[in-house]
Amino acid sequence: MPREWNELFITDTPLPAEPVAEAEPERGGGMFKRLRESLGRTRQAFSAEIRTTLFDSLDDATWERLEELLIYADVGARTTAKVVGQLETEVEEGEVAGGDAIVERLEELLAQTATTGEATIDIRHTPTVIMVCGVNGTGKTTSIGKIAWHLEKQFGKSVLLGAADTFRAAATEQLAEWANRTGAAFVRGAENSDPGAVAYDAVGAAVARGTDVALIDTAGRLHTQDNLLEELKKVRRVIEKQLPGAPHETLLVVDATTGQNGLRQAKLFAEAVHVDGIVLTKLDGTAKGGIALAIADELGIPVKLIGIGEQLEDLRPFDASDFARALISE
Repeated sequence: MPREWNELFITDTPLPAEPVAEAEPERGGGMFKRLRESLGRTRQAFSAEIRTTLFDSLDDATWERLEELLIYADVGARTTAKVVGQLETEVEEGEVAGGDAIVERLEELLAQTATTGEATIDIRHTPTVIMVCGVNGTGKTTSIGKIAWHLEKQFGKSVLLGAADTFRAAATEQLAEWANRTGAAFVRGAENSDPGAVAYDAVGAAVARGTDVALIDTAGRLHTQDNLLEELKKVRRVIEKQLPGAPHETLLVVDATTGQNGLRQAKLFAEAVHVDGIVLTKLDGTAKGGIALAIADELGIPVKLIGIGEQLEDLRPFDASDFARALISE
């Protein structure tokens, strides 16, 4: 799975020999350390016990306790049963020895569980249209801005931001700030104007200008509001009408702090519009980081990006192996 931005995006043009700007320096000794620190609350929920006393004796109580720890971290009942059941079977059949070997195999199983589907984003279309959706407060607009920054500054791509979230004035202003910061073009509509019309105009402008990537922000909405989900379907249809085959990528932004509710959000959004990948934000503020595994395993939707803080470098491509290791590493 992608560890770096240049592994996340598929492009038929090489990276600039000297990027327009370097990413902000990673603080605290590297990305893995940052990831591990950000997952501290989730790891504390079960890592210490797993690493010390959990596997001292291997009986029914051991596997029940492991299930409790994983469920507490919001891995989900179904995914937890699958992982623990396989680990228990392998141990009982002698395929996995005791002690550290069990912990290592647990890491492998968690990484495998979090790996699904196509983890990359193809930006070889001109323009590539990426539609971004999610409920209010997930960090959707900020994530769009950070993606735009990397595309512009590290890949040398021209970017257009479409403000189709017309019901929240602050979202439009926030996106406009990111356009100024990144140098991206910006298309907006009047407050409370039709989101589909703004998306249509934004894609049209991207086509006319030969823009490399158009990022379309959509209105934050509750996944329980059927009429608004219908509107999201309309926005997608309008984009496809303007540019056949678009959107080429649909990203759903999910707040990790919502736990299993985030899984329900992802399920309902995926039923409304085809979702290609998840942007899982606010992992630094929750003990429920296991939701990444539940989404991948139960819905088959890959987590492509994770947010582990407020800084620019804190939105990163998701790597399942690093994620599993950071969850339970010493």
